[in-house]
Amino acid sequence: MALSEVYWDHQIPLPKLAPVQAKVTVALLALLCFINSYDGEFVFDDSEAIVNNKDLRPATPLNNIWSNDFWGSNLSSNSSHKSYRPLTVLTFRLSYLLAGGLHPVGFHVLNIILHAVISALMIDVFAILIGGLAYDETGCVLNNAPKTSLLAALFFAAHPVHTESVAGIVGRADLLCALFFQLSFLTYCKAFKRGIDRDDRFSVQWVVVSLLLCAAAMLCKEQGITVLVSEILRTGLLTRLALMGLGGLSMLYARWRIMGTGPPAFTEVDNPASFEENVFLRIVNYNYYYSLNAWLLLCPWWLCFDWSMGCVPLIKSATDWRMVWLLLLWCVLIGLISQALCSQDNQRRRTLTLGLVLLVVPFLPACNLFFRVGFVIAERVLYLSSAGYCLLLAYSLGHCCCRWSKHKKLLCVSVVVLLSVYVARCALRSHQWRSERSLFTSALSVCPLNAKVHYNVGKNLADRGNTTTAIQYYREAVRLHPSYVHAMNNLGNILKERNELIEAEQLLSKAVSIQPDFAAAWMNLGIVQNSLQKFEDAELSYWNAIRFRKKYPDCYYNLGRLYADQNRHVDALNAWRNATVLKPDHSLAWNNMVILLDNTGNLGQAELIGREALKLLPNDHTIMFSLANVLGKQQKYKESEGFFLQALRINPNSASCHGNLAVLYHRWGKLELAKKHYELSLNLDPEAPGTRENYNMLRRKLDQLKRLTP
Repeated sequence: MALSEVYWDHQIPLPKLAPVQAKVTVALLALLCFINSYDGEFVFDDSEAIVNNKDLRPATPLNNIWSNDFWGSNLSSNSSHKSYRPLTVLTFRLSYLLAGGLHPVGFHVLNIILHAVISALMIDVFAILIGGLAYDETGCVLNNAPKTSLLAALFFAAHPVHTESVAGIVGRADLLCALFFQLSFLTYCKAFKRGIDRDDRFSVQWVVVSLLLCAAAMLCKEQGITVLVSEILRTGLLTRLALMGLGGLSMLYARWRIMGTGPPAFTEVDNPASFEENVFLRIVNYNYYYSLNAWLLLCPWWLCFDWSMGCVPLIKSATDWRMVWLLLLWCVLIGLISQALCSQDNQRRRTLTLGLVLLVVPFLPACNLFFRVGFVIAERVLYLSSAGYCLLLAYSLGHCCCRWSKHKKLLCVSVVVLLSVYVARCALRSHQWRSERSLFTSALSVCPLNAKVHYNVGKNLADRGNTTTAIQYYREAVRLHPSYVHAMNNLGNILKERNELIEAEQLLSKAVSIQPDFAAAWMNLGIVQNSLQKFEDAELSYWNAIRFRKKYPDCYYNLGRLYADQNRHVDALNAWRNATVLKPDHSLAWNNMVILLDNTGNLGQAELIGREALKLLPNDHTIMFSLANVLGKQQKYKESEGFFLQALRINPNSASCHGNLAVLYHRWGKLELAKKHYELSLNLDPEAPGTRENYNMLRRKLDQLKRLTP
């Protein structure tokens, strides 16, 4: 239904720009806010969704993206999060192909461009929501609220809560979902282009296109289905309702079938309120989460990459002072709803109603009403809902300009200040998202009680070699969350490397007692027990790890090492062979087989294993080195020399390789070459075992030869 020009629009302290100018302005502001994230790293969830996701690799069949979830796991797996977003994964795969590999710049640039496009299109969406559908004589859509829609789009472009969706590459799911959400809505509105004079006429074709775009939005992220709710609320005719309702039900049924007709399984640490047995307290905590989400929209200063694991303590009684926030939230919402329903002003009623719809409806999948979600608060789910907030904020400023026209300059300054603060906050937050180090560290001041924050800071420090400080953060993570098995496992690993074996064993034993199917902790416990010479316990731990993770090549490798330490050579060879079957490029397992066979005198079999390994790993210098030693002992000097030299081309600074090649030349009688490589070996490692003695022996022999030479 077309409306006249919105009466408060001319009071908005902005210039009236042409449609193209307005969109370019909004897009440029969006780029300004997030451009400094373009050269960021892969951070946080990017590791699982992109770096370790085999569905991005060209070698993986393209069909896999339609049967796997967002993280690359099969949807039928019990561990799957059931997040079915094949179109988003397809764009990741295209980014991978265009960039020629895992180069984050291309991924980040596309995210920034998508946000700029979405922000520009928001002008059209806001214009329809505020001023209704109106067309000029040529059939072009009229914008009855050009200033209000521009202001709302500027707020949307620069809102700092969008940083996770734009600067975090996995946020592309939210961006693509929002883009198709907008296109579906705008296409649906096109269905009424010919219905200006007669409201009962509409284009079925455009409605079908709108439904297809809605399906695309849902294939980017589950939230996309909510565009249908927004459209149905604007629909009055029974035929339209039937079309939209049938389309929506069909999509929901298809989605449910793809999920395996069951929701994903989450743990208490993911969403503690949903595990609260007292229904009243569960509802109270859900509403407290809503109020925190509203606060992030109002004051997006305290932003965090993760809000779980104690970051938001549960409300345990009605006397908790935080109950005030719930009451305040509902007072504001009830006030807005009453204005939307009861106001005599049609334009105000329309703007408030549709603003609230755009605020609330996209948030519904994340509100725990229909199913349990796997988070406490997630800034990314506010990407679409923030559009409703920005619309209401722009309306409020326009309404204030009408009522307090004498203070119009002050309001203009307020708008400029607010946008400036938004831009500055976006720039700072985008910079924090550029690396895991800055991202994780920034969360310490926001969520100091979050064990996962301390865990991630510790993991990042350990990855960079700062294990001493990492230990402190891992200990704090365990203190905050005493059953945090992953923190125990990582802490136990560091203590193992520092030879603090007793405490490492205690931590890993506790981890597997809390989570008996934690295969990695069982394997690490076996390594520690092996170091403590608790061989029977270590063997049992390794087999427990294999029981809970059938395809575990690293565990078979460590089991082989245990058997080798016990001189159970056949068992060791079988374990290492299992490791190479499960992981054909397991270099350590291949190399250990060659070395063990060499040490036990089975030179022919060692040679066969070494050659087999090099067919799979043709550039592995460690296997070349071991095979060269075997061939040298068989007096196949020429072949042995070839493998030594090939290994040195790959790793020219290997003292042991130079030293063993020198021994080969020494035996072969090529004494000058032997002397050269002995000296190279000693230059690289003066303490190389045996090399100094062999070199001195060679020098004495050379001296003798010189004296005998006439």
